[in-house]
Amino acid sequence: DEFFFVDLVFYHRILKCHVLVELKVDEFKHENIGQLNTYVSWYRRNEMTVGDNQPIGLLLCTRKNRALVEYALADMDNQLFVTKYQIELPAKEDIRRFLEEQMRDQ
Repeated sequence: DEFFFVDLVFYHRILKCHVLVELKVDEFKHENIGQLNTYVSWYRRNEMTVGDNQPIGLLLCTRKNRALVEYALADMDNQLFVTKYQIELPAKEDIRRFLEEQMRDQ
């Protein structure tokens, strides 16, 4: 009698799997992984068809604590990933400087 909804669902034609994206407008919390894991597990049991690979879960949040993410993901069977996103693009000068550093380091 409860309903839950993942924010975005894509089907990756090359990987042949569902990609479930959960968006958070807050910093990472360990309960977010439990929520995403629930969605990925449901898709694995109810939406996969013959020839599909295991679904992938992607959690996007505004900030993440690497250690907390590492422990929250430990020993999970599903393919879950956490990363942060920016609400606005960096300044043009910051992008230029970043690209120059990357080119110099290669």
